[in-house]
Amino acid sequence: MRRFANRVLGLIFVNFGWKVLSLALAVALWALVASEPELGTIATVPLEYKNLAEDLEIASEPVSTISLDLRGPSGELRGAGDGGIHPAVILDMSGVQPGWRTFNIGNGAIKLPRNVHLMRANPSQVRFLFERRIMRQVPVVPLFTGEGTHGYIIASDQIVPKQLTIVGPASHVARVTSASTDPIDLSAVVGSSEFRANVYVTDPYVRFQSSPQVTVTVTMRKR
Repeated sequence: MRRFANRVLGLIFVNFGWKVLSLALAVALWALVASEPELGTIATVPLEYKNLAEDLEIASEPVSTISLDLRGPSGELRGAGDGGIHPAVILDMSGVQPGWRTFNIGNGAIKLPRNVHLMRANPSQVRFLFERRIMRQVPVVPLFTGEGTHGYIIASDQIVPKQLTIVGPASHVARVTSASTDPIDLSAVVGSSEFRANVYVTDPYVRFQSSPQVTVTVTMRKR
Protein backbone atom coordinates (compact mmCIF):
# COMPACT_ATOMS: atom_id res chain seq x y z
CA MET A 1 0.00 0.00 0.00
CA ARG A 2 2.81 2.35 0.92
CA ARG A 3 4.54 1.58 -2.37
CA PHE A 4 1.37 2.44 -4.26
CA ALA A 5 1.00 5.71 -2.36
CA ASN A 6 4.62 6.65 -3.05
CA ARG A 7 4.10 5.90 -6.72
CA VAL A 8 1.03 8.14 -6.88
CA LEU A 9 2.84 10.94 -5.08
CA GLY A 10 5.76 10.54 -7.48
CA LEU A 11 3.47 10.98 -10.46
CA ILE A 12 1.91 14.04 -8.89
CA PHE A 13 5.17 15.79 -8.13
CA VAL A 14 6.94 15.01 -11.43
CA ASN A 15 7.24 18.37 -13.23
CA PHE A 16 5.14 19.81 -10.44
CA GLY A 17 6.05 23.41 -11.32
CA TRP A 18 4.92 23.07 -14.92
CA LYS A 19 1.67 21.46 -13.81
CA VAL A 20 0.93 24.30 -11.41
CA LEU A 21 1.75 26.86 -14.13
CA SER A 22 -0.54 25.09 -16.64
CA LEU A 23 -3.36 25.02 -14.10
CA ALA A 24 -2.90 28.70 -13.34
CA LEU A 25 -2.98 29.59 -17.05
CA ALA A 26 -6.13 27.53 -17.57
CA VAL A 27 -7.86 29.23 -14.65
CA ALA A 28 -6.76 32.67 -15.90
CA LEU A 29 -8.05 31.91 -19.40
CA TRP A 30 -11.37 30.68 -18.03
CA ALA A 31 -11.69 33.79 -15.88
CA LEU A 32 -10.93 36.00 -18.89
CA VAL A 33 -13.57 34.30 -21.04
CA ALA A 34 -16.11 34.22 -18.23
CA SER A 35 -15.65 37.93 -17.60
CA GLU A 36 -16.16 38.90 -21.25
CA PRO A 37 -19.52 40.52 -21.93
CA GLU A 38 -21.90 38.44 -24.01
CA LEU A 39 -22.85 40.23 -27.20
CA GLY A 40 -25.12 39.56 -30.14
CA THR A 41 -24.55 40.02 -33.84
CA ILE A 42 -26.24 39.33 -37.15
CA ALA A 43 -23.93 37.48 -39.53
CA THR A 44 -24.89 37.06 -43.18
CA VAL A 45 -23.18 33.94 -44.48
CA PRO A 46 -23.24 32.10 -47.83
CA LEU A 47 -25.33 28.96 -48.10
CA GLU A 48 -23.12 26.02 -49.02
CA TYR A 49 -23.88 22.38 -49.74
CA LYS A 50 -22.10 19.06 -50.03
CA ASN A 51 -22.68 15.50 -51.28
CA LEU A 52 -25.09 16.37 -54.11
CA ALA A 53 -25.31 13.47 -56.57
CA GLU A 54 -23.40 14.00 -59.82
CA ASP A 55 -26.49 13.55 -62.00
CA LEU A 56 -28.70 16.01 -60.09
CA GLU A 57 -29.06 19.77 -60.48
CA ILE A 58 -30.90 22.48 -58.58
CA ALA A 59 -33.77 23.61 -60.82
CA SER A 60 -35.33 26.29 -58.60
CA GLU A 61 -34.05 29.72 -57.64
CA PRO A 62 -31.83 29.00 -54.64
CA VAL A 63 -31.40 30.99 -51.46
CA SER A 64 -27.78 32.13 -51.58
CA THR A 65 -27.32 33.68 -48.11
CA ILE A 66 -28.60 33.09 -44.57
CA SER A 67 -28.77 35.64 -41.73
CA LEU A 68 -27.69 34.17 -38.40
CA ASP A 69 -28.58 35.79 -35.05
CA LEU A 70 -25.59 34.85 -32.89
CA ARG A 71 -24.78 35.28 -29.18
CA GLY A 72 -21.46 34.77 -27.46
CA PRO A 73 -18.44 36.34 -25.75
CA SER A 74 -17.28 39.47 -27.51
CA GLY A 75 -13.83 38.02 -28.18
CA GLU A 76 -15.28 34.92 -29.87
CA LEU A 77 -17.61 37.02 -32.02
CA ARG A 78 -14.74 39.25 -33.11
CA GLY A 79 -12.56 36.23 -33.83
CA ALA A 80 -15.25 34.82 -36.11
CA GLY A 81 -14.43 37.52 -38.64
CA ASP A 82 -10.72 37.93 -38.02
CA GLY A 83 -8.86 34.79 -38.93
CA GLY A 84 -10.92 32.51 -36.68
CA ILE A 85 -13.66 30.04 -37.53
CA HIS A 86 -16.11 31.81 -39.81
CA PRO A 87 -19.80 30.94 -39.37
CA ALA A 88 -21.05 28.77 -42.21
CA VAL A 89 -24.26 27.04 -43.22
CA ILE A 90 -23.52 23.74 -44.96
CA LEU A 91 -26.39 21.55 -46.15
CA ASP A 92 -25.81 17.82 -46.53
CA MET A 93 -27.60 16.72 -49.71
CA SER A 94 -26.78 13.03 -49.41
CA GLY A 95 -29.58 10.81 -50.65
CA VAL A 96 -31.56 13.61 -52.31
CA GLN A 97 -33.90 12.44 -55.08
CA PRO A 98 -35.58 14.42 -57.90
CA GLY A 99 -38.40 16.62 -56.61
CA TRP A 100 -38.86 19.25 -53.93
CA ARG A 101 -36.84 18.96 -50.72
CA THR A 102 -36.94 21.19 -47.62
CA PHE A 103 -33.89 21.68 -45.39
CA ASN A 104 -33.98 23.03 -41.84
CA ILE A 105 -31.34 25.60 -40.93
CA GLY A 106 -30.44 24.42 -37.44
CA ASN A 107 -27.39 23.68 -35.34
CA GLY A 108 -26.69 20.51 -37.30
CA ALA A 109 -26.13 22.50 -40.50
CA ILE A 110 -24.24 25.45 -38.98
CA LYS A 111 -20.55 25.66 -38.16
CA LEU A 112 -19.87 28.19 -35.38
CA PRO A 113 -16.86 29.31 -33.33
CA ARG A 114 -16.53 27.88 -29.83
CA ASN A 115 -18.88 29.41 -27.22
CA VAL A 116 -20.95 31.14 -29.94
CA HIS A 117 -24.60 30.08 -30.01
CA LEU A 118 -27.29 30.33 -32.66
CA MET A 119 -30.44 32.14 -31.56
CA ARG A 120 -32.26 31.98 -34.89
CA ALA A 121 -31.66 31.73 -38.61
CA ASN A 122 -33.46 33.74 -41.25
CA PRO A 123 -34.79 31.98 -43.22
CA SER A 124 -35.12 28.99 -40.90
CA GLN A 125 -35.84 26.66 -43.82
CA VAL A 126 -34.81 26.52 -47.48
CA ARG A 127 -36.48 24.58 -50.25
CA PHE A 128 -35.00 23.32 -53.49
CA LEU A 129 -36.31 21.59 -56.60
CA PHE A 130 -33.93 18.89 -57.80
CA GLU A 131 -33.98 17.49 -61.33
CA ARG A 132 -31.89 15.09 -63.37
CA ARG A 133 -29.17 16.63 -65.50
CA ILE A 134 -29.69 16.13 -69.23
CA MET A 135 -27.94 17.18 -72.45
CA ARG A 136 -29.47 18.14 -75.77
CA GLN A 137 -28.35 19.67 -79.05
CA VAL A 138 -30.08 22.86 -80.19
CA PRO A 139 -29.70 24.82 -83.46
CA VAL A 140 -27.81 28.10 -83.48
CA VAL A 141 -29.70 31.07 -84.92
CA PRO A 142 -27.61 34.06 -86.13
CA LEU A 143 -28.79 37.57 -85.34
CA PHE A 144 -27.92 40.26 -87.89
CA THR A 145 -28.08 44.06 -87.78
CA GLY A 146 -27.38 46.66 -90.43
CA GLU A 147 -28.76 44.66 -93.35
CA GLY A 148 -29.80 46.89 -96.25
CA THR A 149 -27.17 49.56 -95.63
CA HIS A 150 -25.85 50.87 -98.96
CA GLY A 151 -28.44 48.68 -100.71
CA TYR A 152 -26.89 45.30 -99.78
CA ILE A 153 -28.89 42.39 -98.42
CA ILE A 154 -27.99 38.86 -97.31
CA ALA A 155 -27.55 36.42 -100.18
CA SER A 156 -26.52 33.50 -97.95
CA ASP A 157 -25.14 32.69 -94.50
CA GLN A 158 -23.44 29.65 -93.05
CA ILE A 159 -22.86 28.73 -89.37
CA VAL A 160 -20.19 26.34 -88.09
CA PRO A 161 -21.14 24.46 -86.00
CA LYS A 162 -24.84 24.57 -86.75
CA GLN A 163 -25.75 23.04 -83.37
CA LEU A 164 -24.39 23.23 -79.84
CA THR A 165 -24.95 20.95 -76.85
CA ILE A 166 -26.66 22.44 -73.81
CA VAL A 167 -26.66 20.99 -70.28
CA GLY A 168 -28.86 21.62 -67.26
CA PRO A 169 -31.93 20.56 -65.26
CA ALA A 170 -34.31 18.49 -67.40
CA SER A 171 -37.27 20.90 -67.44
CA HIS A 172 -35.10 23.90 -68.27
CA VAL A 173 -33.24 22.15 -71.08
CA ALA A 174 -36.54 20.94 -72.55
CA ARG A 175 -37.80 24.54 -72.87
CA VAL A 176 -34.81 25.75 -74.90
CA THR A 177 -35.57 25.50 -78.62
CA SER A 178 -32.50 27.33 -80.00
CA ALA A 179 -29.43 29.34 -79.14
CA SER A 180 -28.71 32.80 -80.54
CA THR A 181 -25.54 34.61 -81.55
CA ASP A 182 -24.72 38.09 -80.37
CA PRO A 183 -25.85 40.64 -83.00
CA ILE A 184 -23.57 40.66 -86.06
CA ASP A 185 -23.28 44.06 -87.74
CA LEU A 186 -23.48 43.80 -91.57
CA SER A 187 -23.59 47.52 -92.34
CA ALA A 188 -20.04 47.53 -93.74
CA VAL A 189 -20.20 44.19 -95.60
CA VAL A 190 -20.48 44.34 -99.41
CA GLY A 191 -19.13 40.90 -100.37
CA SER A 192 -18.42 37.91 -98.13
CA SER A 193 -17.20 38.20 -94.54
CA GLU A 194 -16.51 35.78 -91.73
CA PHE A 195 -17.38 36.52 -88.10
CA ARG A 196 -16.62 34.83 -84.78
CA ALA A 197 -19.68 35.19 -82.57
CA ASN A 198 -20.54 34.21 -79.02
CA VAL A 199 -23.74 32.23 -78.51
CA TYR A 200 -26.16 32.45 -75.59
CA VAL A 201 -29.38 31.01 -74.20
CA THR A 202 -31.72 33.08 -72.08
CA ASP A 203 -32.30 30.47 -69.34
CA PRO A 204 -29.69 31.01 -66.59
CA TYR A 205 -29.97 27.38 -65.44
CA VAL A 206 -28.79 26.10 -68.83
CA ARG A 207 -25.17 26.16 -69.96
CA PHE A 208 -23.14 24.95 -72.92
CA GLN A 209 -21.14 21.75 -72.76
CA SER A 210 -18.27 23.31 -74.74
CA SER A 211 -17.13 26.74 -75.88
CA PRO A 212 -20.21 28.75 -76.96
CA GLN A 213 -18.69 30.23 -80.09
CA VAL A 214 -19.50 29.77 -83.77
CA THR A 215 -18.15 31.00 -87.08
CA VAL A 216 -20.67 32.80 -89.29
CA THR A 217 -19.91 33.39 -92.97
CA VAL A 218 -22.16 35.94 -94.68
CA THR A 219 -22.39 36.80 -98.39
CA MET A 220 -24.12 40.02 -99.38
CA ARG A 221 -25.65 41.08 -102.73
CA LYS A 222 -27.12 44.22 -104.20
CA ARG A 223 -30.81 44.56 -103.58
